[in-house]
Amino acid sequence: MMQSDIELDDYNDFADTRVLTVPADLAGTRLDAALAKILPDFSRSRMAGWIKDGQVLLDGAPATTKTKLWGGETLTVSIQPDPNEVAYVAEDLPLEVLYEDAALLIINKPAGLVVHPGNGNWEGTLLNALLFHYPEVRSIPRAGIVHRLDKDTSGLMVVARTLQAQNHLVKQLQERTVKRHYLAVASGEIRRDGTVDAPIGRHPKDRTKMAVIHSGKESITHYLVLEKFAGYTLIECRLETGRTHQIRVHMAHLKHALAADPVYGTPPRLDISPEVRLALEELNRQALHARKLSLVHPVTGKTMEWKAPTPFDLEQLIGTLRAELAMANDADEDDDDEDDDHDCEVIYTRE
Repeated sequence: MMQSDIELDDYNDFADTRVLTVPADLAGTRLDAALAKILPDFSRSRMAGWIKDGQVLLDGAPATTKTKLWGGETLTVSIQPDPNEVAYVAEDLPLEVLYEDAALLIINKPAGLVVHPGNGNWEGTLLNALLFHYPEVRSIPRAGIVHRLDKDTSGLMVVARTLQAQNHLVKQLQERTVKRHYLAVASGEIRRDGTVDAPIGRHPKDRTKMAVIHSGKESITHYLVLEKFAGYTLIECRLETGRTHQIRVHMAHLKHALAADPVYGTPPRLDISPEVRLALEELNRQALHARKLSLVHPVTGKTMEWKAPTPFDLEQLIGTLRAELAMANDADEDDDDEDDDHDCEVIYTRE
């Protein structure tokens, strides 16, 4: 496999080297046990092998699996590929390709599709599909994938078809010149547009989640109110950075978690209508869709933009919320008419 000269950071969630700080609550824990909690996506035995091979540095120096931690140390972990990962299988899976040329692909990813093989998902991913439909990407790191969408987030992704295009796209991501706009339904009624500038890192207690924490990495999300409903708000989010779960974490931080988010959300209110409850159940995922993507073409140098239609499940939720609001407004108007009939003053005059 050809090697890329790109350095991928947390923006696209594909870092090969991770620099971590040992949480204070892991004081007294062995290094291998602490790593298992800090990096839950990797097996303890696999990380023990990294420690043995010198791929894990404790404050810049090699350590052993039994080394006890005090909390606050810096761990530098060189993520080594699992032998199972180096021979990905090409699979004939459907792909919705909105645009393609010799340099790149624009794909509309459906909800439920995992982007990259990983723990528990070695097959049936976007990468497996790319290897089947575009076998030339096997010579490119990660089959040309330069950024991710969560499994249950739908929408636009760019994939490189050459190593040169991949390098160019990743640099754009790092320089924040790739523009990604998301459509989302947030719980609660958001009054005005705004920006969330709050650092994101691993949750200090639940390592499978992300959270706004003081020691996290810079994370900025801009949001625009598009439409207000009863108990929900339709918003557009634009990422200035691209941390893992960024929009979901930031909106939850504002107490406006995305509707139906199984990780960061809250149960729907008891007073919602059966129709809205059913629409949320049928959505069965966070109400988030990457609907617009713009970037500089790595060959022509021209700025290009693509839009993806709102998927049916999300459109159904939005339509239900609109209908609920319209019915409530009609009822209010009827009440006003009745009030006018009873409150008017009748004056009789004689001619």
